[in-house]
Amino acid sequence: MGRYLGLDVGDNTIGVAISDELKWMAQPVKTIKRIGKKKDYAAIAALLQAQDIEKIIVGLPKNMDNSIGPQAKKALEFGEGLKKRFDVAVEFSDERLTTSRSTQILIESGVRRENRKQVIDQLAAVQILQTVLDLERSKA
Repeated sequence: MGRYLGLDVGDNTIGVAISDELKWMAQPVKTIKRIGKKKDYAAIAALLQAQDIEKIIVGLPKNMDNSIGPQAKKALEFGEGLKKRFDVAVEFSDERLTTSRSTQILIESGVRRENRKQVIDQLAAVQILQTVLDLERSKA
């Protein structure tokens, strides 16, 4: 039984979070700067090799009316690319408002604006992953 990897896939960066071995807590790992699909997937491959990853959770930024917009289509495409390249389960999780919640958390924590950009995607990935961990634990 491995860990879960949470991804907040954006146009310029990918926020990354990982679960503990018991799948109780999500913790931030890093922010990957997007350079191109080949390098993006190589960065994910390095994480998969370094950790025992059982499942990847990709945030799906649906519109507020639950429809799939341009950003959600990009996240779906990225997730499908993960499925083709790696022998690991890939699931999608609704991530509406995670970035705005993450921003609010950082503001309330007193993090300066210039420092927020460095961790906002990681915190969004933590929220995406933690939502799935909490949901799975509640079903057990």
